[in-house]
Amino acid sequence: MKLTFLGTGTSMGVPIAGGFGREQIEPDPRNNRWRCSAWIQSEETSIIIDTGPEFRLQTLRAGLNHIDLVLITHEHMDHIAGLDDLRPFCYKQNQSMPVYSTREGVEAIRRRFDYMFGPDRYSGAASLDLHEMTEPMTFRDVTITPLPVRHGRVDVLGFRVGDISYLTDVKSIPDKTKERIKGSKLLVLSGLRWRPEHPTHMTIPEAVEIADELEIPQTYLVHMNGFVNHAESNKKLPGYVQLAYDQLTVEVD
Repeated sequence: MKLTFLGTGTSMGVPIAGGFGREQIEPDPRNNRWRCSAWIQSEETSIIIDTGPEFRLQTLRAGLNHIDLVLITHEHMDHIAGLDDLRPFCYKQNQSMPVYSTREGVEAIRRRFDYMFGPDRYSGAASLDLHEMTEPMTFRDVTITPLPVRHGRVDVLGFRVGDISYLTDVKSIPDKTKERIKGSKLLVLSGLRWRPEHPTHMTIPEAVEIADELEIPQTYLVHMNGFVNHAESNKKLPGYVQLAYDQLTVEVD
């Protein structure tokens, strides 16, 4: 199974619009971060986690030309703004795209992209088949397990796909979810910044504590802001916890 990080940045991306704060970013391409999204490929299945504002560009950059399933972690726009870019995949594959999320996520998609649904649906819109995900399911050759977490007051779903567990925009992880994560070979976890603590996101030290607790062989951090320097941060982190970067691809046996 293969995981490609399509984007690893915060809700505003790195650098942010207007280039504000660009001076604090060292000229390492790994410090340029598009909004968080991931592409998981098994032998039979192509899965996308989140479709942010750069999703069209992410597909072009990664050479992504087929999607079987879309998983949406939650309803914030940096995770759903690119849903309209599923149109060419629906056209080319001649099918509705199955999309799974939280109940609030499904409701938000219907509300914000109302032109895709109902009797007044625009005929050229993407065709989305929305589902609330509450229990593990088998899709083709993979087992997908929802991993409920909290992002401040917002319910978020992480996803375990085979032996890969992916969680972004997380502040707290219930014990039941931790049990579902244990035994994974690869964990993806958000780590916003080194300090100070944040009310709705884990800091990097908090993410390392979770990685240590769950004893996953390899953890990659995502959703870093522009104050996090890739090379310097990785030197400070243990080898089993490292920052991901856009276009990084890892394989899990």
